[in-house]
Amino acid sequence: MYLELKHLQTLIALRDTGSLVAAAERLHLTQSALSHQLKGLETYFDAVLFMRKSRPLVFTSAGERLLRLADQVMPSVHSTEDELRRMGAGVVGRINIAIECHSCFEWLLPTMDAYRKKWPDVEMDLTLGFSFEALPALQQGVVDLVITSDPQPLDEIYFEPLFRYEGLLAVHREHALADQEWIEPRDLRTETLITYPVERERLEIFSHFLQPAGVEPAAVRSAELTAIMLQLVASQRGVCALPNWALHEYINRDYVSAVRLGKTGLHGTLYAAIRNAEKDKLFMQEFLTLASSISFQNLKGITRL
Repeated sequence: MYLELKHLQTLIALRDTGSLVAAAERLHLTQSALSHQLKGLETYFDAVLFMRKSRPLVFTSAGERLLRLADQVMPSVHSTEDELRRMGAGVVGRINIAIECHSCFEWLLPTMDAYRKKWPDVEMDLTLGFSFEALPALQQGVVDLVITSDPQPLDEIYFEPLFRYEGLLAVHREHALADQEWIEPRDLRTETLITYPVERERLEIFSHFLQPAGVEPAAVRSAELTAIMLQLVASQRGVCALPNWALHEYINRDYVSAVRLGKTGLHGTLYAAIRNAEKDKLFMQEFLTLASSISFQNLKGITRL
């Protein structure tokens, strides 16, 4: 392909200035170099582009056709160059979020709303990360940020801690366990445990509490939403383990009771996983800062690391 962006820039400069001398000056070329470029273009296409002796300068039909192309292409080129410069400066980009935490919407959605107002040029998307391997997808560039409580040693992935929390067991207010200060894994042998519909390995109640003790609950059932899980608990259909921030409102309303899991409690940390290459970008740093700020404004019972 012979035609290049410099040819389109030259024709626009020639039209705007009306002469070879002025166009060469605008493009920081000698008049000889500019004439040589135009002559090469005309020779390649075997078409005269403008009438050289006309005053004012008049383009031929071939020249007009190339000018129409230039008017279509160059604004997009300039816009893309500007966007790329802003991307390089970290003020524009994309944050496709995968979330491995059903109860995180309480703070994540307000964060996204506030962020969108401040950074309208950053593309945002959100998906639940339970239907695919979110962290490998992060490595592959399919998503840009993963909310997870399960950090893993992965190449080129950075885990930014957001906050610490405690997992609690939600039980009916008149349940036999409701008056206990804390429970042991064996206390769940006779219980129906209500969980989110994900693999056990991704649920801390199994991976960090029941499985290490070799305990299996009497039954396990799942529910998609936190509110439905707690409705089932309040209806004496089972018990469920949730982060303390997700239970705070329901406990205050005497909707359910909460019991500590183990004498010292079942504690976890929520992280934002991002690629190393983007952790210092301004748009990403601002999102992480805003996420932390809104979390501590909205959630009860969380602590800083």
